[in-house]
Amino acid sequence: MTYDMKINRWFSTLLTALVMTVVFAVPARAEITVDITQGNVEPLPIAVPDFVADSDASRQFSVDIARVVAADLERSGLFKPIDKKAFISQPEGLAVTPRFNNWKPINAQALVVGEIGIEPNGALRASFRLWDVFSEDQMTGLSLTTTQANWRRVAHIIADTIYERVTGEVGYFDTRIVYIAESGPADKRIKRLSIMDQDGANHRFLTDGQTLVLTPRFSPAQQEITYLAYFNDQPRVYLFNIDTGEQELLGDFPGMTFAPRFSPDGNSVVMSLAENGNSDIHVMDLRTRRVQRLTNSASIDTGPSYSPDGRQIVFESDRGGSQQLYVMDSDGGGQQRISFGEGRYATPVWSPRGDLIAFTKIFRGNFHIGVMRPDGSGERLLTRGFLVEGPTWAPNGRVLMYFRQDRSDERGRGGTPRLFSIDLTGFNEREIITPVGGSDPAWSPGPLNQ
Repeated sequence: MTYDMKINRWFSTLLTALVMTVVFAVPARAEITVDITQGNVEPLPIAVPDFVADSDASRQFSVDIARVVAADLERSGLFKPIDKKAFISQPEGLAVTPRFNNWKPINAQALVVGEIGIEPNGALRASFRLWDVFSEDQMTGLSLTTTQANWRRVAHIIADTIYERVTGEVGYFDTRIVYIAESGPADKRIKRLSIMDQDGANHRFLTDGQTLVLTPRFSPAQQEITYLAYFNDQPRVYLFNIDTGEQELLGDFPGMTFAPRFSPDGNSVVMSLAENGNSDIHVMDLRTRRVQRLTNSASIDTGPSYSPDGRQIVFESDRGGSQQLYVMDSDGGGQQRISFGEGRYATPVWSPRGDLIAFTKIFRGNFHIGVMRPDGSGERLLTRGFLVEGPTWAPNGRVLMYFRQDRSDERGRGGTPRLFSIDLTGFNEREIITPVGGSDPAWSPGPLNQ
């Protein structure tokens, strides 16, 4: 089975098409599985040797792709790549069945065998097999052909394939993050819109830092983001096209503090607008620019986020006397409070799976990142700190990214913000290294043109 990899409909003219072939279609009888819904999961020992190169031209790719695959899997917290120094032998290629007796003594439960080649037209060809070492069965295999510049995507797709086969969940490695890059002193902070791979690679600044930018949000249906920028001290909302670099002004919105979030179909954005000192939730149709008001209370209603089916919206409000979370129908009806724990709740974001809502909680002088079910039950706090805020979901709904700011002096003033990820068990917290400080991350809904 071979097909052009159409990531989304706007890639129909993509010149660097990625061609994928499912290879070695043999019955997969292996029983290796990892239940990622459990607590502190014991990582699966996996061997990821350098891929076999067919020539000197492909040798560096064979090393680099294996390195990125291993790093992706290790960062998930569910896999433990075995140190290459422990390897007794090296795979001889895809056409040769591995010598499993050389991998069992080092406790490798899974083995990745790959080959890298360069086609006559210069295209990069990558193939791999995943083996269950103890049953000696193949679990999955894949072959990909693309441009040489796309080698990191190849690695991420291979890691996604392995992750999905072992966990039963969709992978999230072939995705990107937009965020606010922060540099300079606190009283003259430069904030630039930036984008990178989910592992921090391929970093790029999208704006020049001449204006203050905040809270980027991805469109679920197009290569666009919304973000908030201040022009002459007035907040403006822009649509930014990642492919072309073009931006479009949605409008001036006095009193706005968060950029709008897209509806699941990408045709509308939901936002908080302030009128006469009072903030309410509004929705804008991006095709007609018509704005409809959804809440009307003498309180601050802000931070709205759609459910993945578009039928409901979660938001924060102080209408009950303190900052809490509420859910309503997408037309504004059926408003009800869902947070009843101690402390204040903010920045709610609905999971792409629809099963959880992530939030920031402020309690007893600490900030927390937590999750709860849409009815408010099952609240769990995953991490805490001097300032942890701005959760965003990976597209598989199993990992969150957010930013953390630590104390920097005895008066409690915050230091440079940094990006972190954590899974739903709360046991796998990882820093995402960025060139400068980072805040307000937003995870892409899936693979994007790179």
